[in-house]
Amino acid sequence: MKKIEAIIRPFKLDDVKEALLEEGIKGLTISEVRGYGRQKGHKETYRGNEYQIEFIPKIKIEVVVQQSEAEKVIDAILRTAKTGQVGDGKIFIYNVEDVIRIRTDESGPEAL
Repeated sequence: MKKIEAIIRPFKLDDVKEALLEEGIKGLTISEVRGYGRQKGHKETYRGNEYQIEFIPKIKIEVVVQQSEAEKVIDAILRTAKTGQVGDGKIFIYNVEDVIRIRTDESGPEAL
């Protein structure tokens, strides 16, 4: 099994969610996060004063799927989250040793 974490722009969440649903992904976890990468934040002006915004708001999507589904999840995220500009985000892929559904004690792929 694979865990796929994607850090994306907030306004791309609906597009990514719809693409994952179309691929048959039944569950995902969303978190509002803040961070920065190469862009190192940005400056905003409020009431005539300039402020440095160091941590940019982003969305983190987490999905655990069988290894055979990982590539289509990654492709769906890349296709829908990309704007072509700095700050589009990143995708991280991890191996998952096991999953256990608390309600039924099922484990492995059946627990997904």
